[in-house]
Amino acid sequence: MTKTARFDAADYLTDDETIAEYITAALEDPNPDVFLSAVRDVARARGMAQLAKDTGLGRESLYKALTPGAKPRYDTMLRLLHALGVKLSASPVHS
Repeated sequence: MTKTARFDAADYLTDDETIAEYITAALEDPNPDVFLSAVRDVARARGMAQLAKDTGLGRESLYKALTPGAKPRYDTMLRLLHALGVKLSASPVHS
């Protein structure tokens, strides 16, 4: 029997460039849960306890906000992304 390790994206999110690319790729998916999962992966890579401290949010609140199906407030997401060192930007859609 072959034993394989469980893949965890958080293990590979080790630098700002990789994190920015990962979040950007998640934003391209129309499913909002993909974005929430990506932010959750980055948060785990950076450390939930530190993120809670940096954002002023409780760990429970962070986990709840990043659960698939959650509808986090805009200001919550901005605080999270700022603490993770990521900013969002817009560009025109080309059909």
